[in-house]
Amino acid sequence: MKSILVPVDFSKQAQYAAKVAASIAKQTNSKIFLLHMLELPSGVIDPTSFGMTNNAPTALLFLKRAHEKFEEFKKLPFLDGLEVEDSVHFHKAYEGILSESKKQQVDLIVMGSQGASGLEEILIGSNTEKVVRNSKIPVLVVKNDIDDFKIKNIVFASNFKVEYRSAFQRILDFTLLFNAQLHLLKINTIHNFETTKDSSEAIKNFIDGFDLGDDFSLNIYNDISVESGVLNFSKLIEADAIVLNTHGRKGLAYLFNGSIGEDLANHANLPVVTFKL
Repeated sequence: MKSILVPVDFSKQAQYAAKVAASIAKQTNSKIFLLHMLELPSGVIDPTSFGMTNNAPTALLFLKRAHEKFEEFKKLPFLDGLEVEDSVHFHKAYEGILSESKKQQVDLIVMGSQGASGLEEILIGSNTEKVVRNSKIPVLVVKNDIDDFKIKNIVFASNFKVEYRSAFQRILDFTLLFNAQLHLLKINTIHNFETTKDSSEAIKNFIDGFDLGDDFSLNIYNDISVESGVLNFSKLIEADAIVLNTHGRKGLAYLFNGSIGEDLANHANLPVVTFKL
């Protein structure tokens, strides 16, 4: 891992995300890109169009304020000693995040799960979901303040259908970065019951041909819902992060019943990492 993108709206959730990104950067010797997207009200345009509108001074005011906030943001102690670059762009939030992640060729996007409201809103709710659904780059969603973030135990929750193996090597590479133990998890519910034998065979067929080393476990867990099962199992083993696959615009829910993927991202206190299939 060489670079990490952190969308910043200057909220406390953005600080939580930047703090986790800083911990990862220190462990992987990575550079951090801080990005603020100015999604301005209708009628206020990019100040590069001088002479074409009377609203350019208003746009410049937003731009100046964002840069001032970044100067304060970069003084946060957890960023000390790291290579940090910041930028401000006028663009719709999630589209700008995806565009900048490709431009900078980052290896990971770290986002807060909530943000500020109003004109400077950037990654609130639906924008985070849109990035998760559409990003070809792994996205780490952070909800809470975590000191000295380290990954020792990762839960990979899946239905383990063979056709969804395309992202698994990247998940293994991510696990290896932290020398973490990977816990492969299949949840059984009363509405989607499967025998232990069938579930075990599904997991084994899924990982066949991959080099997992010795530091992994296969787990089948019964619960009232997939979401509850993933969260309860993660709590049981004291996991540091939950990993899920996404499937483009169909989102995390494509791999589960209902809206389990979005529910997990919303309800899990643990960071959730998503990899697009």
